[in-house]
Amino acid sequence: MLALLLGLPAVVLAQAGPEEGQRFIVKLRATPLTTRAAADEPLNALAARAGAHLLEGRSIAGGLQLMRVSEGGSVPAVLARLRADPEVQYAEVDQRRHALGTPNDPLFSGQWYLQDTEPSGVDALDAWSVATGSAGLVIAELDTGVRFDHPDLRSSTANRLLPGYDMISNVTTGNTGLGRNPDASDPGDWVSEADTKTALFSSCTVGSSSWHGTRVAGILGALSNNDTGIAGLTWSGWVLPVRVLGKCGGYDSDILAGMAWAAGFPVSGVPANPYPARIINMSLGAAGDCPQSYQDLIDQLAGAGVLVVVSAGNEGGPVDAPANCVGVAGVAGLRQVGTKVGFSSLGPEIALSAPAGNCVNSGANQPCLYSIETTTNSGSTVPETNTYTDEYNFNVGTSFSAPIVSGIAGLMLSVNGNLTAGQLIARLQLGAVTPFPAPPGLPACHVPASQTDLQTSECACTTQVCGAGMANAQGAVLQAQRPIAAVALPLHVNAGASVALDASGSAAACGSKVVSYQWTMVEPSGANLIQNPQSVHASIPAPTGSGVYQLELTVTDEAGRVDTAPIIVTSGMANSTAPANAGSTACLAAVKYSVSGSPTSGASGDSGSGSSASGGGSGGGGGALDAATALAVALAALVRAAYASRSAASSHSRCARR
Repeated sequence: MLALLLGLPAVVLAQAGPEEGQRFIVKLRATPLTTRAAADEPLNALAARAGAHLLEGRSIAGGLQLMRVSEGGSVPAVLARLRADPEVQYAEVDQRRHALGTPNDPLFSGQWYLQDTEPSGVDALDAWSVATGSAGLVIAELDTGVRFDHPDLRSSTANRLLPGYDMISNVTTGNTGLGRNPDASDPGDWVSEADTKTALFSSCTVGSSSWHGTRVAGILGALSNNDTGIAGLTWSGWVLPVRVLGKCGGYDSDILAGMAWAAGFPVSGVPANPYPARIINMSLGAAGDCPQSYQDLIDQLAGAGVLVVVSAGNEGGPVDAPANCVGVAGVAGLRQVGTKVGFSSLGPEIALSAPAGNCVNSGANQPCLYSIETTTNSGSTVPETNTYTDEYNFNVGTSFSAPIVSGIAGLMLSVNGNLTAGQLIARLQLGAVTPFPAPPGLPACHVPASQTDLQTSECACTTQVCGAGMANAQGAVLQAQRPIAAVALPLHVNAGASVALDASGSAAACGSKVVSYQWTMVEPSGANLIQNPQSVHASIPAPTGSGVYQLELTVTDEAGRVDTAPIIVTSGMANSTAPANAGSTACLAAVKYSVSGSPTSGASGDSGSGSSASGGGSGGGGGALDAATALAVALAALVRAAYASRSAASSHSRCARR
């Protein structure tokens, strides 16, 4: 029976019961059976070998058989016995699926990049049927700040924004007259002709305010399924605005401080961040190699489990810094058909690619058909009306590819908070769609030879320059649901002595559990050397001389999802690339935030989350602030009020990406 269940899992395991029993789909190694009578005999025997009683057996198609059984124990136990039967090619749970819901945000129909109607669309609809976010999720957005008054980011009943911080130290660049302060709202970043006559802005381009941070925030987490505006990639959790870009961009020193503060690291002269982020989105950059300062900090962030996602750049040449730093998820931009959009930078540093928007036609007064629709403001200098980008107020750039990937990573963490930065990148790549489209006659992209080797026209992506594939939300979330194999090994190994193999640190995704362990000899293949190979604790004698053993651990959860880990054992060493412990935070602890008298007072983290603050598992509402945070929030409110009362007024290393 199909039902419209928005926000609930699309896959529900068949439940055991006195009438329906447990349902499995099996494919036998023998010739496919086509009739009920023919199916009964071997399926009866198979059920008996699995310790169950066959209630129903029938052919489906193509050699597939339905088995409905009872009295066999738990679903995972029966499934494991079926899979172990030598006559079974494979066995699966007969799962119940539900119709997918579409968010009721009226502008969602224009958000092609979240759908699957175009080759590069990320198929968020299927992903949302599994996960829409978590009240414990915090994504930091290092940008120009946000418009806290945008109704699709914060309303009288719901909120996606934490207070954040303004990390811009130069008063003129910050455009607030304050320097660093607790107000992360965006006052506008316009550059006037008069500005360019000053030494500070002499190399800058005249332009209107971009509202860049508000645009990025909408992609990350616009209030969703609320009958207003657009849908964000995450429907629950928090966006932490950290203002590092002002007039004509921002300095590395402020960006680095913002990265550290966002992750909860101490920053001199700034109150501690009470809401450390697991993901940092940076839609900014500039040409050149990755600075050592960025690499050092990114290494520290990765060690703390923080994923950094950065846009590739819009010059069509080599990947900009810091997207070219080791350990970040650099994101290149795609056209709707899955080819590289002309302006996107590219190269081997890219992890994967995502939609960046493109207009297709460029005639005067023609609509931009594949704009990235998101939240923005209409003011050309100071803020005016909060609104949305569209085909005529269009929005393109790798700046918007990065938050698409950050939002997908947020969905991944909401189902498996144990995933490290490296594991998130690896599973984003495993979940990506390949191969890239290669339209006839379109030249393939190539690795840029230098900063002047520009590819500013459409080209066919390859994995050498556009990463592992096209970002896909559904694929990434399914990858995140897999368990994490962990292997603890002794520090010292002696030739011929027993080497203890410990998989007890392995962990399943939120709401799941590991049900089986399997240690296998890879080299020498077929060697029967492992003691207790189907146990969480196993052992193997260390080789003598120059011998090398290659082993593999496979862990499986109750839904049949697996992860593997390689192990190398020599006469003096045992090593694995897997962690010794996968962690204990698969289910993220809720973040609670409220400000008395603000639009978010008493509201949960997201109108679509379905959670309640009093239930102990929600985001927002009910959480008292410590004194330092309360003071910072109060100051931010004063700053916003003061700035709002002002009338319209009148060389940086990193710039916002458009």
